Amino acid sequence: MTVETLILVLLVATALGFDFTNGFHDTGNAMATSIATGALKPKVAVGLSAVLNLVGAFLSVEVAATITKDVLKIQQTSGDGAGQLIAGLDPTKALLIIFAGLVGGILWNLFTWLFGLPSSSSHALFGGLMGAGLAALGTSGVNWSGITAKILVPALLAPVIACIVAASGTWLVYKITDKLAAHQKDDGFRYGQIATASLVSLAHGTGDAQKTMGVIALALIATGHLDSSTVSHGLPLWIVVTCAGAIALGTYLGGWRIIRTLGKGLVEISPPQGMAAEASSAAIILTSSAAGMALSTTHVATGSILGAGVGRKGAQVRWQVAGRMVVAWVTTLPAAAFVGAVCFLLANLLGNLAGAIVIFTLLVALAGFMYWQAQQTKIDHNNVNADWDDESGLIPVDVPETAAERASA
Repeated sequence: MTVETLILVLLVATALGFDFTNGFHDTGNAMATSIATGALKPKVAVGLSAVLNLVGAFLSVEVAATITKDVLKIQQTSGDGAGQLIAGLDPTKALLIIFAGLVGGILWNLFTWLFGLPSSSSHALFGGLMGAGLAALGTSGVNWSGITAKILVPALLAPVIACIVAASGTWLVYKITDKLAAHQKDDGFRYGQIATASLVSLAHGTGDAQKTMGVIALALIATGHLDSSTVSHGLPLWIVVTCAGAIALGTYLGGWRIIRTLGKGLVEISPPQGMAAEASSAAIILTSSAAGMALSTTHVATGSILGAGVGRKGAQVRWQVAGRMVVAWVTTLPAAAFVGAVCFLLANLLGNLAGAIVIFTLLVALAGFMYWQAQQTKIDHNNVNADWDDESGLIPVDVPETAAERASA
């Protein structure tokens, strides 16, 4: 097995690792409000979301095609439409660029998950790739026009549009059901939430699983294993199956820390608000996926939840929590880019396979440390709906630890 092939294998494994973190990082986008209102039990919610993420990953390849051409400029198109590496760039260096970008994305995902911050997995990935591309090739290594049109502009507009749509929907729902008793509204809309939350999960699989598919496809194009002109018509089945499986597994494990922040931290949400938020998110995500826009489901879902809070008279919105999220959003691209750049420089300094092994080892070590740190203040399906503590925010207060204690509480 050649050095290039070994790096490619490590890269594919790391890409699936990113897809896994994307799954548990973004479960809350679909299921947080349904869990918070009691429409779905926590374990049922993440199980349903996992299945629908799996199904959604098979529905489209438009976003995957965007990733192969609109983030990095490591390939150029020949006269017959086939892609080839830019002059002077060897396949091994191209793989190191993609590999380092993935490491940057994963580490930022884990860091924000540790603190329960629903930042964008998509922007973590794009930031990592951009940083590695800049470190390797300078400003010419980044497709600035593609990033602006397909990533930055949608990132700015999506949460605003989602907030407006969800606020309008929430206001309309309460206006129409004004004369109904509270329990009638809540019971009816809980059933509606199951449908809308399911649609968001399906949409998430359609959009986010494709981003990892696109990264793997880009690596295969760089090494001559895949023709770029065929990507828009479909990807090899093994890429679709493994990426769908990775994001579904990550989704099933829950990402409880972020589910808690979205479900309890932003707004004390009711079933009508939850249904309005989820319906808004699903409509926007599915529309963007069909257009090939690599939209952040986190930005959309958060904007929708905020809109659901604003749209209900007298609802409490925790703007301090929202402010922390915005800080995470703004810093995601540059922070992940910095890590991606450092990883590429380190890998390039050590050289090819040795460099790839070293940054892979660093990734595993840092991921293990952050997982251990998270276990010191564990959040899972047992305490995800505990009352929000404005002092600590993330950590539930006085939550029973055992089944017997929970039963007697």
